[in-house]
Amino acid sequence: MIEAICKNKTELPQIASLLLESFPNDRFFAFFGNMGAGKTTLIKEICSILGVTDNVCSPTFSIINEYINNEGSSIYHFDFYRLNKLEETYDMGYEEYFYSGNYCFSEWSEKIEPLLPQSYIRIDIQEIDNGVRKFVATRIE
Repeated sequence: MIEAICKNKTELPQIASLLLESFPNDRFFAFFGNMGAGKTTLIKEICSILGVTDNVCSPTFSIINEYINNEGSSIYHFDFYRLNKLEETYDMGYEEYFYSGNYCFSEWSEKIEPLLPQSYIRIDIQEIDNGVRKFVATRIE
């Protein structure tokens, strides 16, 4: 388990690096936190470290965004906030993405918990106060 406190956004690159260095062989990261907790902001920092130059934004309406990094690899970013029922993930062919071996970053993962891979990194983001965030990353197996 990894814990980090972030007092302002300038510390996010270090937290993103810590996550990638702490879990170098993991490719599925499930983010949990309230609206506005900083899920997308942290994913932007992680993608930047991974060499993504595309505009990283939450795929709130499309459910999935695909980014290409500077090595030509796909990185998948999901936002399941607007998901009405679990069955909608079957229609999008979630297994092809989740088990592709590529990085996958999932926001609002609680909406699809039964479908999450057997092993993944769970990142809980807690708002402490006045912009201070606590990040807790745990490998789920």
